Amino acid sequence: MSRVQLALNVSNVDEAVVFYSKLFNVEPAKRKPGYANFAIENPPLKLVLIENTDVGAGGTLNHLGVEVETPEEVGSAQTRLAKDNLETQIEDGVTCCYAVQDKVWVHDPDNAPWEIYTVLENAEQMKSNGLEILSAGESGVCCGSGSAQEAKCC
Repeated sequence: MSRVQLALNVSNVDEAVVFYSKLFNVEPAKRKPGYANFAIENPPLKLVLIENTDVGAGGTLNHLGVEVETPEEVGSAQTRLAKDNLETQIEDGVTCCYAVQDKVWVHDPDNAPWEIYTVLENAEQMKSNGLEILSAGESGVCCGSGSAQEAKCC
């Protein structure tokens, strides 16, 4: 099943988990320090909460995405997007948001980042980029490389 992902910056992840658990009547599927995600069936939604204590960051969009089931679906999306002359950034086997993922990134005309991704397996860290391992909230960095995505996380 594919579903849309909405990743939000929140000022207090504990308070946000209580609110969104009540709003969608479901508990988080994954909960780590400074991070939570919900796999909501109705409406089909992957809601990701990323604690960001920067002043004014709470309640803002972190990024958007579409979660798909297989790496082949990610590859098909990349091929289709590139054929449509959209600039893509491919990330295979990246550790992000406590999961190893394959993904492709694109940006809308207003530079809102979208990822199409699949989760390959769970991970114990928020991010791993070579030798660099960051925890949630550290510089607000998780996924992507390059300036357009340095402050994004999935």
